Amino acid sequence: MGHAAIIAGQGFNGVSLASILLLTALGLALSFGLMNVINMAHGEMLMVGGYLSFLATKMVHGPLAFPFALLLSFAGAALLGALLEVTVIRWLYGRPLDTLLATWGVSLILQQAARSLFGAIGVEVVAPHWLEGSVSIEHGLLAGLSMPYVRIFIILLTVAVLGLLMVFIARTRWGLYLRAVHQDREMAQALGVNTRWVDLVVFSMGTGVAGLAGAALALIAPVTPTVGQSYVVYAFLVVIVGGLGSLFGTTLAALLVGLFSAGVQMFTSISLADVWLLVLVILFIQFRPKGIIYQRSRAMKEA
Repeated sequence: MGHAAIIAGQGFNGVSLASILLLTALGLALSFGLMNVINMAHGEMLMVGGYLSFLATKMVHGPLAFPFALLLSFAGAALLGALLEVTVIRWLYGRPLDTLLATWGVSLILQQAARSLFGAIGVEVVAPHWLEGSVSIEHGLLAGLSMPYVRIFIILLTVAVLGLLMVFIARTRWGLYLRAVHQDREMAQALGVNTRWVDLVVFSMGTGVAGLAGAALALIAPVTPTVGQSYVVYAFLVVIVGGLGSLFGTTLAALLVGLFSAGVQMFTSISLADVWLLVLVILFIQFRPKGIIYQRSRAMKEA
């Protein structure tokens, strides 16, 4: 395998990692941009999606097993997010420190529940037959490059979810409500928008997308009780770099983080790559503290 194939392979792995990070970060970008809420239990929604995917593939067999797992992961994580919003977060708006501590406590509870139900050792989801194999290049400059179908599927799934989310925000009535509340919550409420329902829909949708991320991640890595913690830190970095409340900025930031991590890992260890990533983010926010793309809103100004 030549140098070009190695670089292209790492770039492909970086885009695949960026896809997982983007699915995880989308919910954070929406909830923080709209509600000014830091959800420390967001990583556990990814974990829940992974375990639901595992259960779904055990209950249903055949070519439709994994599509069913994706739907169950989204629905289950979305319902859990809705329950969290109604029982905890709704009563702590305007108190970011209390919200952070409360959701951190929820994350610990969910991790312990996962250990009790599934054990501390990770469970694996077997990829369906139609995702087995890879695209291999045998000749030319990229000879030796292999791109697994599983990772290609994760990238395509992320593109589809991002496209549907953009259509939802730009073309639907609830998307109009979301944009109105994001721009000026008080004015939207005065004009008859039920902001509590908007918060609930957006928060549960964000946790549902994180559940999809967990189902996608389960195809390439074991699901453990702490798997969410491994990715939520990167997701927060993506949201910070991308700009709070900006889907386009979050997408660009996810690509930058994924490609940077994969590129640095060619020359050093994973731990040192994480250190260099953190240094890069710190330097970036010194020059552009509001992120790549910053969307103005009254909620951000008041925060």
